[in-house]
Amino acid sequence: MSNSTAVLDGTRTQSDKETMYALVYGGPNQKKWAQVPKPSIIDDTDAIIRVDITTICGSDLHILKGDVPEVTVGRILGHEAIGTVESVGPGVKILKPGQRVVVSCISSCSICRFCREGRFGQCLNGGGWILGHLIDGTQAEFVRVPFCDTSTYPVPTGVSDEELLMFCDIIPTGYEVGVLNGAVAPGDVVAVVGAGPVGLAAIKTAQLFSPRAIVAIDLDDKRLDQARKFGADYTVNNGANDPLKQIMALTNGLGADVAIEAVGLESTFELATTLVRACGHIANIGVHGAPAMLHLEKLWGKDVTITTGLVDTRTVRDLLGLVESKKLDVAAFVTHRFKLAEIIDAYETFSTAGKTGALKVVLAP
Repeated sequence: MSNSTAVLDGTRTQSDKETMYALVYGGPNQKKWAQVPKPSIIDDTDAIIRVDITTICGSDLHILKGDVPEVTVGRILGHEAIGTVESVGPGVKILKPGQRVVVSCISSCSICRFCREGRFGQCLNGGGWILGHLIDGTQAEFVRVPFCDTSTYPVPTGVSDEELLMFCDIIPTGYEVGVLNGAVAPGDVVAVVGAGPVGLAAIKTAQLFSPRAIVAIDLDDKRLDQARKFGADYTVNNGANDPLKQIMALTNGLGADVAIEAVGLESTFELATTLVRACGHIANIGVHGAPAMLHLEKLWGKDVTITTGLVDTRTVRDLLGLVESKKLDVAAFVTHRFKLAEIIDAYETFSTAGKTGALKVVLAP
């Protein structure tokens, strides 16, 4: 690891200046911190961004389990970063070298049908979720960001990098795919199945709509303790208690107005479908790597709306305004900090959250 320390400390040789260190995917359950070529401008709308701070996402763990087969061996993982623009392509009109930006987990061409509808996750021109998925990502010293003018956001004043990092993915995911897709409204009872980071993001942002009650459901009492700190009114350990009983008691036997699934397992999705009331909403956030049973024989007559979704990040600008004005506090998401060269240790900490209590880990060079 001595070579990586030299590079990260800035004592580069000439050949080092053409390379960098990054977390490289080696196939299911395999990863390594390795020296790789530094990215360069490919398309006119690209920027090369120096990574100042990055993190690990639950979807990275799904990739490492083999749940996302589109990710090929040799891919640099990661899709979240706060960074400094190093260079830009000739077609870039907004970003300038030296500017600090929030790198969105979703890239947008801005002109295709879906991007014009604000559905950036479904971009038809090579955008969408590509960083750390279809192209090299942000768990590295540098990253190439396509469509950089429309896929990054200026760093606002008075907000720490660690807070801003939550707006690359986790906060807009919980908000858009959970709260907005679930149509949370004032006075609702909201059940959130899964109190991991994205479930906590849904709990945190659901409060913007003044629900009557938020119920967090998880098998881990430590996660449930966190859920209460993040704003859950009630918590249920579904390994020891029946969450349906709690929901029915709160709703006079109707069921939850909104059930948000934030894990990505068949069992948690099925639980969400049992908790929702007639004419309610089920919002699936979890990344499913295996089939999940849908009991239409029980649901078809209940007028239930089921939504799935990849985050679009269309709300990032508004959410950044809320954190800048101190109307949204996300600092508590960060529980562990590592140097970028310690990323293997960071993955171990993040992937054993039941033992370590990790929510979001932060990595900085």
